[in-house]
Amino acid sequence: MRSILVIFTLTASLSPLLTFAHLWQLKEWRWDRLREHFRHTGWFRQLFGITRPSIVLFFLISNFIPSPISHISSLTGLVVLSVVNSIQIILHRQPCPVWTKKAITLTITSLLLTSLTAYLPLPLIFLPLLQPFFLVLSWTLFKPLDHILKQRILQRAKNLRSQFPHLTVIGITGSAGKTTTKELLAHILDDKHLLVTPEHVNTEMGVAQWFIRNAEPACRQAGVELLIVEMGAYKKGEIRTLCDIVQPSIGIITSIGTQHMALFGSQKNLLDAKAELIESLPKNGHAFINGDSPFSDTLTARSPCPCTTICASQIEEKPDGLHFILDTTSFDVPLHGLHNITNILLAVSTAEYLGLSRERIAQRLRTFSPLSQTFTVREEHGVALLDNTHNLSPESFRESIRWAQSQQGSPKVLLTSGIIELGHLQDAVHEDLGAACADVFGRVIFLDQRSAKHFAKGFGKDIEILSSQTLSIPKGSLLVCNGRMTSQTIQKLLP
Repeated sequence: MRSILVIFTLTASLSPLLTFAHLWQLKEWRWDRLREHFRHTGWFRQLFGITRPSIVLFFLISNFIPSPISHISSLTGLVVLSVVNSIQIILHRQPCPVWTKKAITLTITSLLLTSLTAYLPLPLIFLPLLQPFFLVLSWTLFKPLDHILKQRILQRAKNLRSQFPHLTVIGITGSAGKTTTKELLAHILDDKHLLVTPEHVNTEMGVAQWFIRNAEPACRQAGVELLIVEMGAYKKGEIRTLCDIVQPSIGIITSIGTQHMALFGSQKNLLDAKAELIESLPKNGHAFINGDSPFSDTLTARSPCPCTTICASQIEEKPDGLHFILDTTSFDVPLHGLHNITNILLAVSTAEYLGLSRERIAQRLRTFSPLSQTFTVREEHGVALLDNTHNLSPESFRESIRWAQSQQGSPKVLLTSGIIELGHLQDAVHEDLGAACADVFGRVIFLDQRSAKHFAKGFGKDIEILSSQTLSIPKGSLLVCNGRMTSQTIQKLLP
């Protein structure tokens, strides 16, 4: 009988285990990012929902009622949970991690810990709710081995990089605009033999593993001589580690904002972390810095090599994109958001440094296609839609407000998940954003309660929380989507 109970315990535990593993993997298996995420979310409901805890509570109470069939009550509860889990998996509604070696190892270890615990004299119906604990325990057990393996991968990537001394590496970092600047520069330099980090690959391990897989065939066989690397960080030292691996000779810093302030702890720490790219450049290298940043002078002073900033004039946003003049050259770029002018200028000045003429650069930029979800504008079902769901910062949120204010659609609706990892600035930033939206949007819809109440203080009007009862918007509306969300979420609002 106990073996049957253990089998159903494992089946009943699958959904909460997979849900937590999926979420933690999105946070790159980092405890600091996971902690900060849960600090601003209703973590229990997010992991377990309402149905499962209710079932567990009902049958848990049954276990404490003296009865010769109490073990049958446990089995019935586990069977019910197993059926609920199976239905969710069959209907493809179960979030799952990407099955990397790490995800597989931690998930299997968690199930093993669950099965061992199931042989103890405990109410088994409670074990499905302990899956986050078992996954954290598995992560802790493997952490020393994980650290050793990580150092081996980083060293292997560094050794491989040393085999290509003539490779020119461009590093790009900043609080916002990294991906857009990388894509702009890659598009301009498309005629050259180059290798570019793919979307969402910008951490130490991500870049190191990508470099190991791609660098040797690209550099040794395809003759690649130019590498563009996006560099992200959540604490000091991570960009320096990246620079030790790829050894950039050109560095681009897009902006220094407040993104991930909770993880860095202070504006100074964030600035120091981004400055690691500049400080790692050789004396014969070159740095390109956002001249509009209040920290540009500080960054320039910390550079061991020459720095360049660049300015444009007659800047204008048209329905088909951005227009500006650089000296006597006219630029038309199918990209929206005035904040992207800086990203374009950084890409232009870097391409000029690499030998391209300004006229050629302008010609190439006319055919640029931005990545989806990076401040892209489109029309769906008669609704003008701004998709800013790739990676949200306070700066890009404010720019989306400015953009919406300049548009003609009506009513104007904001759909947002809010911004996380802002630390002590979390509440104040959302209240300020709410105030900025008050005269622009007639309707504001949050995905959850995370920062909605502070946004509402500034907005001064009622805001909605997205649910199955939320009304869709009419044709002719303007919809601004800010923050991480699925396309299915957006579709729920469209007519």
